[in-house]
Amino acid sequence: MNKKDAEMIDQRIVELFRSAAAYINAHRASTFVIVLHGEALAAENLPNIVFDLSLLHSLGIRIALVHGCVDGDLERPPGQAPQPTSAGEMAKLRERAGGIGVALEAMFSQGTSKSPMRGADIPVRRGNFISASPAGVLDGVDLKYTGKVRKVDAEAIREELGRGAIVLLPGLGYSITGEVFALQPGEVATETAAALGADKLIVFVPGDGVGDANGATLPTLSLAEGEACRDRLLARGDAESRRAGLALRAALRACRAGVRRCHLISCRKNGALLRELFTREGSGSLLSGAEPHLLRAAELSDVPGILQLIAPLEAEGALVRRSRELLENEIGNFRIIEWEDTLVACAALYPVDGEHGEIACVAIDPAHRGAGLGERLLASLEQQAKATGMGHLLALTTGAEHWFARHGFEPRKLADLPANRRKFYNFQRNAKILGKRL
Repeated sequence: MNKKDAEMIDQRIVELFRSAAAYINAHRASTFVIVLHGEALAAENLPNIVFDLSLLHSLGIRIALVHGCVDGDLERPPGQAPQPTSAGEMAKLRERAGGIGVALEAMFSQGTSKSPMRGADIPVRRGNFISASPAGVLDGVDLKYTGKVRKVDAEAIREELGRGAIVLLPGLGYSITGEVFALQPGEVATETAAALGADKLIVFVPGDGVGDANGATLPTLSLAEGEACRDRLLARGDAESRRAGLALRAALRACRAGVRRCHLISCRKNGALLRELFTREGSGSLLSGAEPHLLRAAELSDVPGILQLIAPLEAEGALVRRSRELLENEIGNFRIIEWEDTLVACAALYPVDGEHGEIACVAIDPAHRGAGLGERLLASLEQQAKATGMGHLLALTTGAEHWFARHGFEPRKLADLPANRRKFYNFQRNAKILGKRL
């Protein structure tokens, strides 16, 4: 590798680290409930997942980690009744849960000089945080040691999280009679996330997330889209689709219980968790109980994000360069769209005179193009223009003429511009002039 290539790689690392700063700040002091089912625990990538969880912990994220006890323990298929758990089976589950817990504790304790977790010193806590009750008798069948979550001791879990510990929660629960019951990890996770008021539920699955009908991963899902995908995935015969459908079902329950965002991430792909949480591109599927792309008026604190978003377009000459000072003075003209607390789109409405307004500085993050964000911004600004009594909108563009034309803008001449805007027309840019009557 020559010196130039090495410098380019170094610069790329710097840029990646800087771009992650917004996500680091957004996630700090958040509470994540994370699920490792049997498939994830058996994956070759498990040590990397543990390393990445340790990194989250070092960034100030509080982690409650739910783990299964057996392979294929995602959840019961829809329509399938709970299966009885005998005393002998319960003894084996207890032994397996203990072994898995000890193994995870050992992995979180790694700290050799060659380990990515050197110096992490992560305390891990287990305890009787989950109270259970027996599932009882169903259709005449005694389910014995198969149980259901009765209560989550959220206060005790929060206390341990506040002390800087990772809390381990197996798929087991304890009853007031001193018995132990087998629980579905998905149920433990959703009930825990709801009780803690968790910021995220993260489920590791064998695939890359939730796929569409053609198999392409869907980066974001609304509740309605999630329900449709759940039904489609559960109707398919292959194991990977079924597991994604069952995990999505648990995520839907969590969202309805008040968890803002749920992620389905590959347990096999190295670094998928970090890419999903700290990059705009992501690596998995996000299910949001609210609109994942939040549109709002811009504030002064959004200026750095807007500058970062428009910089590539300014470099291409598609947008006029704006200084930080100018943006701060004009921030009241801007509307933005956030995704995962990160600014991904912006546009501005500048008043020209009492009758005209100008749409300007439309910018969409490349990873979020095609999601209709530009249309949402334009519709919002048009509504704002109407509310303030404007009857005409203007747009001056060097590369988005067709986009504006699709939304009702028509060609205009320089003479059609109001006098106070015409005198500032930049002949060197030679921008196309478009207009729309509201």
